[in-house]
Amino acid sequence: MPTLLSLALIAQVLATPAPQRPAEDSEIRTVIERFRADDDNVGRIYSLQLSARRRERMSSLYRDTLERLKARNFAQLSFDGQVDYVLLRNDLQRRLRRLELQGKDQAKVAHLIPFASRITDLEEARRRMEPLDAQKAATEIDALAKQLKELRPKLGDSLKATKFEGNQAALAVRSLRDSLRQWYGFYNGYDPLFTWWVAEPYKALDQELVAYAGALKEKLVGVRADDENAIVGNPIGREALLADLQFAMIPYTPEELIGIAEREYAWCEAEMKKASRALGFGDDWKKALEHVKDLHVQPGQQPALIRELALEAVDFVEKRDLLTIPPLAKETWKMEMMSPERQLIAPFFLGGDDIIVSFPTSTMTHDQKRMSMRGNNRYFSRATVHHELIPGHHLQGHVNERNKPYRQLFYTPFWIEGWALYWEMLLWDQGFNRTPEEKIGALFWRMHRCVRIIFSLEFHLGKLTPEQSVDMLVNRVGHERANAEGEVRRSFNGMYEPLYQAAYMLGGLQIRALHGELVGTKKMTNRQFHDAILQENTMPIEMVRAILTRQKLSPDFATRWRFAG
Repeated sequence: MPTLLSLALIAQVLATPAPQRPAEDSEIRTVIERFRADDDNVGRIYSLQLSARRRERMSSLYRDTLERLKARNFAQLSFDGQVDYVLLRNDLQRRLRRLELQGKDQAKVAHLIPFASRITDLEEARRRMEPLDAQKAATEIDALAKQLKELRPKLGDSLKATKFEGNQAALAVRSLRDSLRQWYGFYNGYDPLFTWWVAEPYKALDQELVAYAGALKEKLVGVRADDENAIVGNPIGREALLADLQFAMIPYTPEELIGIAEREYAWCEAEMKKASRALGFGDDWKKALEHVKDLHVQPGQQPALIRELALEAVDFVEKRDLLTIPPLAKETWKMEMMSPERQLIAPFFLGGDDIIVSFPTSTMTHDQKRMSMRGNNRYFSRATVHHELIPGHHLQGHVNERNKPYRQLFYTPFWIEGWALYWEMLLWDQGFNRTPEEKIGALFWRMHRCVRIIFSLEFHLGKLTPEQSVDMLVNRVGHERANAEGEVRRSFNGMYEPLYQAAYMLGGLQIRALHGELVGTKKMTNRQFHDAILQENTMPIEMVRAILTRQKLSPDFATRWRFAG
């Protein structure tokens, strides 16, 4: 007769999801790995972003791979194989859609850079190792320089465009200049006839490209030619946002997501007022926030604080058995200090293998030092450290490299940033933030993520300017203005995809909803849940849900999970 202990063990086994098949059992893994290799090879040769040949060649690769994938018998695939089928199909369709939108964007500014194809043709012919006629090339280069000189006075007159299009054209000219430099550098000095013919025409064209890019910025964008810190951006519009959301498996409209962000912000503001009252500032939480900003360490002491905060987070997570932290992951992170130049774009910490720490240097102005110290105070830094290290990005990377690494092809910020943001939520629920100051530090970042959704989506919908985005971060979150400018600059300068800033909070809400579905109902423990997410590697979180719940899949699987209430 079963004992109470054996009955408990049986109940535990029945409550535990069936173990996942090893990655080697996925019949699509080799298809994915081959595609990654092909994509790297083709992308390395066809790397000129302004080239129509590049779009055609990459499109051909994506379509051919998609057709080979569709030829597989989906019903006969293992569960992991079906998961990988859906992930690869979704990724290929996303890539094709982005090529299509990229072509449309470039068509909008083609009248501003009518010389673009002539420059890309030179570099692409070199990459194809076609023979070069130096005298003919010199004639072509000389004609291009004259064309740019004639176009410059027409900017803002017969050559009109929006400031966003003007900025895109200026960036395109910079890219063309780089392509021309590669072309020239290949032959110069190695081919004496080339140097004899082309050196002076090249020098003249290079100068004209610099002057033309500057004229685009001044006449169409409205900023100085030498202003590298101006925030302009390129709103992609509602249609492109909806397409990106579809491929991220987020079944909401931009307007619905803004509404979700406002709801989350209201919760944060109510909690902020509670913490503010506990500090004696009443409901004026901004005064309480100013108090917390001044609680920073002295110059030179920030590294010691970061180490202390990192160890505190690891200790908290392990004592509560929330997830598995491999000893090597704890051993192999390190710290770097961020340069003043980089802090113009990233005023707070960055992370991954290392944690890159923002704090003022001796070369900054007095105002810059004060803003950096206040923006990276003890309590703001607390959430940032575990976001970047453990259980956040450093742990993610460590586990991803060792579990189904081929799925890194399906990278999405909703999984990458959503995981780190989710831990800010979970640690709040677990009582990690005890004092009013600690709560204010955590809530500052949570409010920040809410407002990121609002300003980034409204910007791309054409409803908000970069300047209004900065004001929103200052007024609704309490950012130092220079730090708010850095955040908006990094959001809109092309470093990140349009949905990236919205992905933090939305990805976190997805994982939190899934936690309630599986851990809240005792189907999984915290450790099982968190370990499983990391071991499946990066992908849209709705696909994580499909894996953990063993959802029945179809080859045309589409997003439908309404995770936000």
